[in-house]
Amino acid sequence: MSRDDLDRQLVKSETCSVTIPEFELTIPPNRGSLTIVEGLLRDVMTDLSLDQPLRRIENEATYNKIETIINGIKEILADEEDEEGEEEDKNTVGPVKVSRSSKKDVPMKPFTVILDDPTGNSFIEFVGSMADPKWNLRTYRRTRQQNIDLSLINPDEEPEPERRDEEIGGGFEGQNEEIYIFPGSCSSCGHPSDTLVKKVNIPYFKDILIMSVNCDKCGYRDNEVKSGSAISAQGKKITLKVTDREDLSRDILKAPIPEIDLVLQAGTLGGRFTTLEGILNQVYEELSVKVFNDAKTDDGAFGKFLVKSAENPFTVILDDPLADSYVQNLYAPDPDPEMTIEVYDRTWEQNEELGLNDMQVEGYEGDPMMEANKEQKGAIEKKDEPSS
Repeated sequence: MSRDDLDRQLVKSETCSVTIPEFELTIPPNRGSLTIVEGLLRDVMTDLSLDQPLRRIENEATYNKIETIINGIKEILADEEDEEGEEEDKNTVGPVKVSRSSKKDVPMKPFTVILDDPTGNSFIEFVGSMADPKWNLRTYRRTRQQNIDLSLINPDEEPEPERRDEEIGGGFEGQNEEIYIFPGSCSSCGHPSDTLVKKVNIPYFKDILIMSVNCDKCGYRDNEVKSGSAISAQGKKITLKVTDREDLSRDILKAPIPEIDLVLQAGTLGGRFTTLEGILNQVYEELSVKVFNDAKTDDGAFGKFLVKSAENPFTVILDDPLADSYVQNLYAPDPDPEMTIEVYDRTWEQNEELGLNDMQVEGYEGDPMMEANKEQKGAIEKKDEPSS
């Protein structure tokens, strides 16, 4: 943390415990509060200071340890100068106190604030977006005892049998809320990092797998969406006319936009399950970082790209040979008047690019369809060879 981070808003519920590892300090669940990080530290300092005179007499070792924590918090808050330090101001008669606002650039020892809330109702403000490198969110399954403490289950009920380790990650049948953990390594720093996989059912579409990686060592984050169903027999083309701001809130599994000559090639941004506005924001950020210099010469087209205000109608087209893309139908199960869906047969070239022509799960030898695919592939390769 830096001194500016002391102004981040913080919501702490009555079931939340707060940990500051640098001080070896854990605050057990108590009253809920809405404050900022600085306010939390001041509350901690006030609570710890109350009985210090008594501790100094009864238990000097405890007194010294708590005093170390209090002094560390004072150093972070820069309160010593505020309370005692006075400086002469050339433009003012007499001494004046130095305000905290003048100490924004004073170095501060970094520290970590961890909120652990089994109800999920506590929060620390992030800066910009959830990609904030100083901010991290991790969800977990509550233990049986936590569910009992929250009065979510009857303590007299028989506990469900725990799943064996070999069953975790060994299939996705069953409850959708199950999160599967696959051990691996970070692609950025190589540090051991788990991949979390969750199966989600999209109404009127199909099952998808959301995969997330968050490295504790270097802060690298990534998430991607994969289909959780079999390969579709046909491709699908979805065309959506965006006419008002409500359309920007549609869920989307990523999209070319004809009005601004923008086409996302296959693989761009990876698989994403977000809203239409989220896709536009991601594309805009990618372009602003990577191709801004080239785009500035394009008659201002790049500056006009930010169509997310929906002031001017535009079109979004998702052409997916695997039919794994999706746009939310706001009128489901009835047809959406702003959206058309075309189902088509994939060409041989599309199947070849997707590796489907040579995909065979049984009957590998003597299959007439496979032999025909090999002959067609050989004819195309021969046709592409340069003539001597």
